[in-house]
Amino acid sequence: MTISKDGLGRKLSRRQLLKASGGAAALLTAAKVNFPAGAFAQDAGPEVKGARLGFIALTDASPLFVAKEKGIFAKYGMPDVSVEKQASWGTTRDNLVLGSEGNGIDGAHILTPMPYLISAGKVTQNNVPTPMYILARLNLNGQCISVGKEYADIKVGLDTAPFKVALEKKKASGKSVKAAMTFPGGTHDLWIRYWLAAGGIDPDKDIETIVVPPPQMVANMKVGTMDCFCVCEPWNLQLIHQNIGYTAITTGELWNKHPEKSLGMRAAWVDKYPKAAKALLMAVMEAQQWCEKPENRDEIAAICAKRQWINCPVDDITDRVNGKFDYGTGKVVENSPHIMRFWDDYASYPYQSHDLWFMTEDIRWGKYEPGFDSKALIAKVNREDLWKDAAKSLGVTDLPASTSRGKETFFDGKVFDPENPAAYLKSLSIKRVEA
Repeated sequence: MTISKDGLGRKLSRRQLLKASGGAAALLTAAKVNFPAGAFAQDAGPEVKGARLGFIALTDASPLFVAKEKGIFAKYGMPDVSVEKQASWGTTRDNLVLGSEGNGIDGAHILTPMPYLISAGKVTQNNVPTPMYILARLNLNGQCISVGKEYADIKVGLDTAPFKVALEKKKASGKSVKAAMTFPGGTHDLWIRYWLAAGGIDPDKDIETIVVPPPQMVANMKVGTMDCFCVCEPWNLQLIHQNIGYTAITTGELWNKHPEKSLGMRAAWVDKYPKAAKALLMAVMEAQQWCEKPENRDEIAAICAKRQWINCPVDDITDRVNGKFDYGTGKVVENSPHIMRFWDDYASYPYQSHDLWFMTEDIRWGKYEPGFDSKALIAKVNREDLWKDAAKSLGVTDLPASTSRGKETFFDGKVFDPENPAAYLKSLSIKRVEA
């Protein structure tokens, strides 16, 4: 018969033994509640404790800032996650190609079309693909198109026809006209192209489209580098605060509740560390739920303004993250329906139909060849299955009924039916492809 002893070698009575084992069980139960990723059980927890995630200084990276600052990554067994500022989307791409093993990054806050362009080798050196996954959408809405002060008299809005006249007049005087976005084929490129083309302005022929990193937009507008730009906050509001230009539209007016940034990860990293990928995803999703709450919006602004994140005056962030839009033209919208969404309206779920729209638009502008098999690439890149698994583990019961959000209608009446993207392409008058 085995006689149990305590740590000092003393014999334990049966009652003491039961009491001791009961306390241990209670401790283990508490551990499981407080560390749902199984931080105490090596075989159940993440394979690694950290990952390197990139971000650009924009408010739609808030879920990553919050997950790091609030210890949510650590809560899910990933205390060593680093969230690292990138100089531009081009730098983000280059560091994703390198991966953390090459002193790059494992994943990023990223423009939704980029994981597709990178996976297809369309924007990489020597066109060598780096397979990527999209694990979640980070937000809906929240971008804006801004116009320089020299166009203050026409108060450019959704209709770009008057802007076209003003641009033609400027070009006739011998000056160049330019529209700035953040990455070719990225969301900001597609928003500004859609907006210009809807008013009859060909973004490749009537105006020069240039690439400017988000944090450099305001300084470049100040010295007259461009006539208009598309970017996320805080740069549109900062432009107004510095009296350099004004907001023409917030992109939710162009397409209500449109998808924007995503959480993109190197496929090789996710495949190698599936439990760590799920822990990361759960942490980001919990942070998105926190960011969605109105009572947390002022704190989001304070967090974003910090030096290690966006590094700007908090006043450049607060109003718009709370849904107040002063366009700088006398137009002020309180409680805008186009406020940035982080969780509500299925903001976090990566609809495959939305990825198909981005790819269809990139076909429109020549980033992919006509007839490119978009759906086959989406089946590889979009990991909504991982999102649903993480959501269930988080106790989320309201899950999307389909991988498609259905038909989408734009401000100019155009309709994108994910069942027939060719018909949508055919309906567009300005494009680089015959459909």
